[in-house]
Amino acid sequence: MNQYKNYFPIMRHNKNLAYLDNAATTQKPDMVIDAIADYYKQKNANPLRGLYELSQKATDAYENARKKIAAFINAPKEQEIIYTRNASESLNIIAYCLSDLLLKPDDEILISIMEHHSNMIPWQQAAKRHNAKLIYLYPDKNGCITTDELKSKLSAKTKILSLTHVSNVLGTMQNIKELIAIAHSNNTVVSVDGAQAIPHAKIDVDKLDCDFYSFSGHKMYAPMGIGILYGKQTYLEKMPPFLTGGEMIDYVDEQTATFAELPYKFEAGTQNVGGAVGLAAAIDFMQSISYDTIIKRETALSESAGNQLSRLPYVTIYGDKDYTKHHGVIAFNIEGVHPHDVASLMDAGDVAIRGGHHCAQPLMRYLKCNFCCRASMAFYNDEEDINKLVERVKYIRSYFHGAQ
Repeated sequence: MNQYKNYFPIMRHNKNLAYLDNAATTQKPDMVIDAIADYYKQKNANPLRGLYELSQKATDAYENARKKIAAFINAPKEQEIIYTRNASESLNIIAYCLSDLLLKPDDEILISIMEHHSNMIPWQQAAKRHNAKLIYLYPDKNGCITTDELKSKLSAKTKILSLTHVSNVLGTMQNIKELIAIAHSNNTVVSVDGAQAIPHAKIDVDKLDCDFYSFSGHKMYAPMGIGILYGKQTYLEKMPPFLTGGEMIDYVDEQTATFAELPYKFEAGTQNVGGAVGLAAAIDFMQSISYDTIIKRETALSESAGNQLSRLPYVTIYGDKDYTKHHGVIAFNIEGVHPHDVASLMDAGDVAIRGGHHCAQPLMRYLKCNFCCRASMAFYNDEEDINKLVERVKYIRSYFHGAQ
């Protein structure tokens, strides 16, 4: 077992497992699990409410995590960091509240055909509520939205562009900074779904100049149930609250209420402090490994998996032919074998991958397949995992169609 897997207790207890479903969720290192356990053992109380020492410790843990997260993505202000349950909730907040602020009938929203359903359905609903139009961008053969494609779809009516940073199926990273600049020149507000980008690349929201950036903790070694919505203060202050209730209010009387300042306006109810502490610990963990190491290892693994699988004549790989640009994701099909059968037989051989539509059904149809297999790597994977994947592909093909 390599030194990196040794940081993860689930790897120590499953030494034969090649876990290649990291785009769905990553495993959690000791450092994160211990931080969460220590919080519940030593500091647990309801934050922001109690006037006693333990509640203050919980509040400090909650707000210190926010400071760390703001620094991690270089957000100009801590108030611009909103805790959510996951990227899906962050994207729903933006779609619901921003559309109320910006959209009028016949206005236009731009998204891409590559979006995860979490960054598609909220905009479908927003368009219906406001009688606006949802317009799609389509990628080139390498899985990227070109500047020409964006310029051809922008108009005076385009109020919002919401785009994935890294596709959860193709693994391709968009030239998001350039696309944002073009959209801003059209006075279009830009939201970025960074759920699949932040585990694989250093994010600087200030340099990107995005108006919103969303991600989940569980895809970057933190626990499930904690996510982040970054938004520029100028928009967050104007947007109406999404959920209402405890802690997000300033003053309430029988018929009306005023709301708390940022970030609390968007954080109704008791919050997931343990999750925030776990996310802060995950940031410490990733920084201890370093993005240079993470990117180097994941790039090499993507290239190896892509090159080996592409030599098999019955395998189709989707996305860029330069597999170093896949950011740990290789989506593929085996001719004549359903992806669900592939995933099941992979599991029988201690290889965990995902088979299905990957919450991207319009993209599947655009790729002319209803389902595909997805092997997704993290830095803790190694060449032995890739070799097991490739050998299992050969076995599965021969199981259904005989030796090739």
